[in-house]
Amino acid sequence: MAEWTTAVTSIKPNEILIRGYAIEDIMENLSYAETVYLILKGELPTKEEGRVFQAVLVSSVDHGVTPPSALATLNATSTGAPLNGAIASGLLAINAFHGGAIENTMKMLKAAAEYCGNELNEAKVEEFVKMKFEQKFRFPGMGHRVHTEDPRSVKLAEICFKNLPEEKLFFIKLAKMIEANIFKVKGTKLPVNVDGMIGAVLLALEIPAELANGIFMISRVPGLMAHYVEEKTTQKPMRNIDQKAAIYNGHEKRKIGE
Repeated sequence: MAEWTTAVTSIKPNEILIRGYAIEDIMENLSYAETVYLILKGELPTKEEGRVFQAVLVSSVDHGVTPPSALATLNATSTGAPLNGAIASGLLAINAFHGGAIENTMKMLKAAAEYCGNELNEAKVEEFVKMKFEQKFRFPGMGHRVHTEDPRSVKLAEICFKNLPEEKLFFIKLAKMIEANIFKVKGTKLPVNVDGMIGAVLLALEIPAELANGIFMISRVPGLMAHYVEEKTTQKPMRNIDQKAAIYNGHEKRKIGE
């Protein structure tokens, strides 16, 4: 049998290495976010990069019962699907317009950067936005059907400014400049949503665009699991699910540490 190579994980008797690091060392010293970063990129993040990537994974853990991935999971659960089938249904609903906007935002931001000569040039950004409107381009990662200002995007940007050096903030600033110029050109407020800001952050961390949907999936799976358990334990099988009829009956707003 022909040999082939892998640089991800080494398995030997009594030894497991992830990108060269012993799993027991990782277990004791790295967060889950830092471990995901390591296995995807091949090297450890700085502590600051780890904090930023942690925020990325947390930011999309759930968004209620209305997203397509949640509805797909709920529908599959209602039919009697097991956990893996229900979660797979939800993951298969993550595509170009749900979750997939992250990858498309990354492509758009890179195109904008190239158009602007890789500089934060206000006039060139305005030109780029006008050109895209003339092309009837739908700006990915901009606007939200619920939020007029996505709190996740605001916090992600804040965490980036606290933790990343100036040279890594280019795409975060560019995304906000595009947002401002969409309003300037069209008078339409399309704030950077969480997909858009995650796209900017992944570019800052030099994570390939083709991994973007997968990172969203890693983030969203715990939320889908929670919806699976709730559906299975509190609802009747084979029900007609109207997402807009859902009434929240959980904890009132509370703060960590109180």
